[in-house]
Amino acid sequence: MSVQTETLQVTGIRCEKCVNRLGVVLKDHPGLEYANANLMGVVVLSYDDEQTTRDALLSAMSLGGFRVLEF
Repeated sequence: MSVQTETLQVTGIRCEKCVNRLGVVLKDHPGLEYANANLMGVVVLSYDDEQTTRDALLSAMSLGGFRVLEF
């Protein structure tokens, strides 16, 4: 098991309901160890890279209307 941790800047988070919606989108995602988001759109994800990938997590988030800002 190799846990990866990433901090992302995400669009689509404007209120507490948005943070809750993100939690629902990511709930029970295989391999996701930890997720935290704030109202500034900063999301921290820790996941087991043997069970899931960054792309799979981003895809799940996009289904909920969230998009990662690439720098």
